[in-house]
Amino acid sequence: MARTYLKKAALTSTSDSADVRDIVQKILDDIETGGDAKAMEYAAKFDKYEGNVVLTADEIEAAAALVPDRLKEDIKFASDNVRRFAEVQKSTLRDVELEVSPGLIAGQKAIPIAGAGCYVPGGRYSHIASAIMTVTTAKVAGCSHIVACSPPRPDVGIAPAITYAAHLCGADTILAMGGVQGVAAMTFGLFGLPKANILVGPGNQFVAEAKRILFGRVGIDMFAGPTDSLILADKTADPMIVAVDLVGQAEHGYNSPVWLVTDHQPLAEEVMRLVPGLIADLPEVNQQNAEAAWRDYAEVIVCDDREEMAATSDDYAPEHLTVQAEDLDWWLSRLTCYGSLFLGEETTVAFGDKASGTNHVLPTSGAANYTGGLSVHKFMKIVTWQRATQDGARPIAEATARISRLEGMEGHARTADVRLAKYFPGVNFNLNADG
Repeated sequence: MARTYLKKAALTSTSDSADVRDIVQKILDDIETGGDAKAMEYAAKFDKYEGNVVLTADEIEAAAALVPDRLKEDIKFASDNVRRFAEVQKSTLRDVELEVSPGLIAGQKAIPIAGAGCYVPGGRYSHIASAIMTVTTAKVAGCSHIVACSPPRPDVGIAPAITYAAHLCGADTILAMGGVQGVAAMTFGLFGLPKANILVGPGNQFVAEAKRILFGRVGIDMFAGPTDSLILADKTADPMIVAVDLVGQAEHGYNSPVWLVTDHQPLAEEVMRLVPGLIADLPEVNQQNAEAAWRDYAEVIVCDDREEMAATSDDYAPEHLTVQAEDLDWWLSRLTCYGSLFLGEETTVAFGDKASGTNHVLPTSGAANYTGGLSVHKFMKIVTWQRATQDGARPIAEATARISRLEGMEGHARTADVRLAKYFPGVNFNLNADG
């Protein structure tokens, strides 16, 4: 394919995982051994916080009083959208049963995971939306105990809006603890909490590494890297809207890739002209992130046609994928690798990030090749069951005995033999692998 790079990334979004892993492993080991006291020690060191960890009802009420009414309405609006979408997702899961063969019934059950640990970032930005996305979805799934954990600020605690959102959305416990120590507290069941069976939610590289290390011991939503976004735009796209959308996603972090793929070079050139000015107009902290991300990680690619654009997008498998082009139905049908898709300029990634109802915890770093984002399904265990009559068990037992002997698993074969001998005494079965 003839892809032309008008801008090529100077760096790729990788981290020094060996150093991070060693640091995280030591913290996890220390806290598992030292319990509550060691977790509090790390909280004092990293969070600079020595206040109450498990928020009381009075503290939650006091936090809610600090949240403006208009913001409360917006949080309620967003949480209602997320809840409704999660409920529809849950409706696609149902318990089923099938008579696989006469007398043998097999079935499927969807069972909620018991304990959910929801990590809500609260450092540079107060991720109110992450509380909404994770807690609401776990609640709809039916998790029996949901912990929302967020980094407190020195001498202040969790941002009041995060506390309000987590409580509104159904968190059973709100934990004022950040970073690895917060993840450890949920996993190990510190401070009198039930142990989490699944950990979800975005976080920095230390939080992500803690989840990676703990995976297997607990479930996780996904292995997350820096957020990334790709825009597919043709000649009909508005260059200003494309540029603003790219900058809006670049502000996530210094290593957050943004990509523009188009078949119209004049559009690409105009977007590249606009972006630096839009970055310069951001507040300083946002500007620093967006400037570094655009300089080091952004790419602008010109393709020959829309099929090549789509193939390029699928190769990148972006976390967020926006289409600002003609014939949106064609793109919806054609595209296959993305975390969440935004069709037309009337919607944008920020809508999904904050309030439209689809979940914003999504696969990064090309993981959209094999997985989707956080959904009610992540909080459900799909299990199977079976039962049989004695007549229904007969052909299954015969096949099981012969297959097991062919594999050399005599013990397996005899579990079938004993049933056949009990249910059908006097019958001579040929249960040897050679027939």
